[in-house]
Amino acid sequence: MGRGEIAGNRLLLVGILMVLVSCDTAEAVRIKDIASIKGIRSNQLVGYGLVVGLDGTGDKSGAAFTRQSLGNLMERMGVSVGQDQLNVANVAAVMVTATLPPFARIGDRLDVVASSVGDAKSLGGGTLLITPLRGVDNTVYAVAQGALSIGGSGGEGGGGGKVKNHLLVGRISGGASVEREIPFELNAKKNLTLSLNRPDFTTVTRVADSIDAVMGEGTAFAKDAGTIELQVPESLQGQVPRFIAGIERLDISPDTAARIVVNEKTGTVVIGENVRISTVAVTHGNLTITVRESQEISQPLPLSDGETAATTETDVSIEEERMPVMLLPEGSTIKDLVKALNAIGVSPRDLISIFQSIKAAGALQAELEVI
Repeated sequence: MGRGEIAGNRLLLVGILMVLVSCDTAEAVRIKDIASIKGIRSNQLVGYGLVVGLDGTGDKSGAAFTRQSLGNLMERMGVSVGQDQLNVANVAAVMVTATLPPFARIGDRLDVVASSVGDAKSLGGGTLLITPLRGVDNTVYAVAQGALSIGGSGGEGGGGGKVKNHLLVGRISGGASVEREIPFELNAKKNLTLSLNRPDFTTVTRVADSIDAVMGEGTAFAKDAGTIELQVPESLQGQVPRFIAGIERLDISPDTAARIVVNEKTGTVVIGENVRISTVAVTHGNLTITVRESQEISQPLPLSDGETAATTETDVSIEEERMPVMLLPEGSTIKDLVKALNAIGVSPRDLISIFQSIKAAGALQAELEVI
């Protein structure tokens, strides 16, 4: 390992150490950022439509469903044309998706995304024709239409082509209009359920205690690690949005499980603040095996009966870099480990192997997750 590489590794580990130092004390966060009210959520919408106006970059004539869809559309408009007479080079079949937010009202605008389902080359310059968007209950909640923006470009010639970004997915900002609302009577409710985004017994208890301290004893009841039952106080019944707002802005310090997450593909290591290490000695050496092969030509003397021959010479060398042994005492934090590793200049990928070995030895008091 060269001095430049060691310096780079030390710089990276110093950065990791700085992050860990800044995370020593759990920061208070709003309940709004770690939990949500059950039933108040977004819903996904989907529809099938046609994009027209393409400059010869649409589905080929072999896309039977595109020709069938175009023929059916024209028949509904009073134009009767045989499907075998339709040219769909300027037309592309697409799936259209959108997200219906909670409390969306009739006339609200939604962003939509149209994705090609045929063999079109590009949706650039196309216009999405009126497309009903349905929920999982097959009810139409919105209708989409408009000109697509794809954010990419491409071109081709006889010898090849060039494409920048993706050409088969387009977006229409505000391209759908809400036509049906999802009924949800909030003010009539006297009981609500608060769900933590990441269930934890310590955190859920802190949340319930914080709510009771402000809203009154008995307002919140921790049902399990991720659920809190809320009872709307009499003084706020009929004013549930005000009750929810008062809860959402409360600050608490969430508790987190000790966890290390490593990605072996990229060498990324993410370390939680509560990780602890029992007494352990660690050494990590780098073994390098180099194999070199060279061709040697054996040339016989003139007028001899020998023949020219080629032989292979193989040279194998093994180098092992000696690393010092690190002793970490009982109760060492992950900062102590990173500081020790920083002193000997290990790489992020070495960290993964070291953590796995410490975990196998039973000295890592944390969950090690490999993704």
